[in-house]
Amino acid sequence: MLGYENTTNRNIATEAGITTAALYHYFPSKADLYVAVLLRTEISVEARFRAACTGCSSLVERLGAVLDESHRMNSEDPSLAQFLAAFRIDERRHDEIGRALPEASRTIDVFFRDMVDQAVSDGEVPPSARGPVLSLIAILLVGLSDAMSDDLRAHRRGVDAAKALMAGGISFVPHVTR
Repeated sequence: MLGYENTTNRNIATEAGITTAALYHYFPSKADLYVAVLLRTEISVEARFRAACTGCSSLVERLGAVLDESHRMNSEDPSLAQFLAAFRIDERRHDEIGRALPEASRTIDVFFRDMVDQAVSDGEVPPSARGPVLSLIAILLVGLSDAMSDDLRAHRRGVDAAKALMAGGISFVPHVTR
């Protein structure tokens, strides 16, 4: 894996068994191809998250189901989380990626906004906490994918700790330094 910076459309075309011209017919630039892969990946992840939430009646249940599903996906293919983590970094490093990304196209973000909005509507989350709850979800998922996707046991511990925290089951004891 060469990464975004070192990969060329010629490399991609060769790996795909097509000509560079054929690749450019579908994707005018490397950034457009990279964004297309992201969007397709997000659609697949969002579908798995949505299916995992079927039958859940609360935000905590939905988030727990999403975290468990993220672990299942990571167990099946850790490169998925690693790709999403790399995309977040590459998007900040390369302006052309941001320009290729269609506005309001992030299905995962929409999925979580809808989930939190439902919790606000149901009275589980006060409207003033909407933003912080969305930030917490982002921190949990980004942390799991960026920091723990390469170690399944650590990933599982992170999922279990997040679920326990949401259920009020973790107590933190301050460390006293002498």
